Amino acid sequence: MTAIQIGALIVLIVLVGLTYWAGYRGGLIDGRIEGIDEGKAIQQADNSESIRGLQLLADQWHGHYESIYARYTRALDASKLGETERQTLLEIAEKLRIAAETFSAFRTGKKLERDTLALRNQALAIAALLEPEALEKAA
Repeated sequence: MTAIQIGALIVLIVLVGLTYWAGYRGGLIDGRIEGIDEGKAIQQADNSESIRGLQLLADQWHGHYESIYARYTRALDASKLGETERQTLLEIAEKLRIAAETFSAFRTGKKLERDTLALRNQALAIAALLEPEALEKAA
């Protein structure tokens, strides 16, 4: 081999080495970028899952809030009922008792009598809930 061939071989080996080194470094950089992107995607998926969980929790809380608010409004409306409503219910119960006695005189009025007595008992139960003493104890 001549000196020019030896110099060309050395230059060729150096160029192949530089090409290999540039490819190796480029691969490392690409791998690092791909790893960072994949890590961000995993983190975003975890965040999305957390957000979905929190959204579900907020929806459940909203439903629970609506249920509690409905109970509150019913209790508020019930607390507005007073002695006049209680007296009205007692009057209704008395009229239902009279109607039940009237229906019992008829042979075909047994079902009407049972229904009237059941309504009377319900009216008396509601009136008992509206007694002033019961309302004071509940408060």
